[in-house]
Amino acid sequence: MGQLFNRKHQGEKRKRLRNNMPEAERVLWNHIRNKKLGGLRFRRQVGIGEYIVDFYCPQLRIVLELDGDSHFTKEAVVYDNERNAYMESLGLHVIRYTNDRIKYDLERVIEELKQIISEPEPSPSLRRRG
Repeated sequence: MGQLFNRKHQGEKRKRLRNNMPEAERVLWNHIRNKKLGGLRFRRQVGIGEYIVDFYCPQLRIVLELDGDSHFTKEAVVYDNERNAYMESLGLHVIRYTNDRIKYDLERVIEELKQIISEPEPSPSLRRRG
């Protein structure tokens, strides 16, 4: 199967994404970095297979994705669904939030994440959180 996480050919792209994070990603990152969320380590711009995810918590195998306007075209929805199916096939749990939720409802997003990480086993179903 080869290397699954952070493939070498993705290195420059991951670095570029980390250095140019959209505002919503920067805001959420400031609330989850350095084990601020439940003492769990989140990593940003992690390569998983051929994809690069916004945030990943290895301990709970949770992927956090933030969706801006570009994610709402027909093509993007199909792509995101394929991506989510791939992540779930690896036993990862995908949680998606819109950039607007981060911008206008951050406190509730953080509370939802605290609740999710406190569950004994996150639900295997895809979670899209507005």
